[in-house]
Amino acid sequence: MSLRKKRVRLKLPALLQPRVLMQALRAIFSRPYTTDYPAVDYRPPAGFRGRVRFNAEACIGCGACAEVCPSKCIDVVDETDCDSPTRTLIQHVDACIWCGQCERYCPTGEGIRMTNEYVATGRRPEDFEECVEKELLLCEVCGERLAPVDQLRWLVRRLGPLAFANPTLMLMAGQDLG
Repeated sequence: MSLRKKRVRLKLPALLQPRVLMQALRAIFSRPYTTDYPAVDYRPPAGFRGRVRFNAEACIGCGACAEVCPSKCIDVVDETDCDSPTRTLIQHVDACIWCGQCERYCPTGEGIRMTNEYVATGRRPEDFEECVEKELLLCEVCGERLAPVDQLRWLVRRLGPLAFANPTLMLMAGQDLG
């Protein structure tokens, strides 16, 4: 039996390898990749999808944003048992995946928007909710909900004279005239 001697090749420590040394020298003499965040405000790049915010004036309360939300983080809550029926849209920021579908499919194009806010911190559950409340119109005969008043007004503006073909829209247009 012959024993062969294995040639053992010693490896240099990681810091002494030429490739690692070159990377270390390059890193020392190059500028940093990070920003001084607390001291200098960070400006997100164009097209950044940040925290979702409702625009209370432009939102018509239709609930299209809740229908298209893949994470189902927007709730539509209708209160019809009180004197003034309301529809509340509640967006849960902590469940949002910031995909932008709500903004994309908003009929007004301005009712819900993605902002440049990238910090979503808080200590209470209310800190992670974005809400908008709209007046709800009920049927005079059966008492069922028809639509938010702002949605009907938006339809009247969009349809113009064609709105008078629908009795509900005609009454809404007449209310706004008088």
